[in-house]
Amino acid sequence: MAGEAIEPVEAADRAAVVAALTAAFIDDPVTNWATPSDRHRPAVLRHFFGCYFDFHIGEGMVYADPELRGAAVWALPGNWRTTAGQDLRIARAFAHPRHWPRGPGVARGLLGLERKHPPEPRHFYLASVGVMPDGQGRGLGSRLLEPVLEICDRDGIPAYLESSKESNIAFYARHGFRVSNELKLSRRGPTMWPMWREPRG
Repeated sequence: MAGEAIEPVEAADRAAVVAALTAAFIDDPVTNWATPSDRHRPAVLRHFFGCYFDFHIGEGMVYADPELRGAAVWALPGNWRTTAGQDLRIARAFAHPRHWPRGPGVARGLLGLERKHPPEPRHFYLASVGVMPDGQGRGLGSRLLEPVLEICDRDGIPAYLESSKESNIAFYARHGFRVSNELKLSRRGPTMWPMWREPRG
């Protein structure tokens, strides 16, 4: 696996990238909170990651390994904020009546997360990175980050993300990210850890 090129994907790779990210996040604390039903969670995640793929594929900011076992979705500096139309598309993931009671709380949590997103200085935003379970533990997650972090260091641009697992903080720290805050998505919801990375000289 070492040395395989990590490159921007094409629109034709959408289904495979969405499948990889869905598998990677199927047991994530935030997705379990947003969609407690094991039966409905995969469909919600496929819709959610499909939206983010569509939002950023035209920017060349969706990266994957050649076998599409993992992917990283980034937003260009200044383009991390979703539009009202994009928010509506994301919300359709929760159209099933099973999600209606939880929907308002999930929406408030996610919109609150965006309100806490630092607007300045301009930075790359890591919307999501994930590796299918059978590809984890082999360094692929680190390599998925490398292309954009290299741009950050070359051009002197910071990067930002929100970790949904406390156990992932150390992984991101190895790449230069530092915890900047701790955010609860709701009173009884999960915690997320915003992390900021200054470019390395």
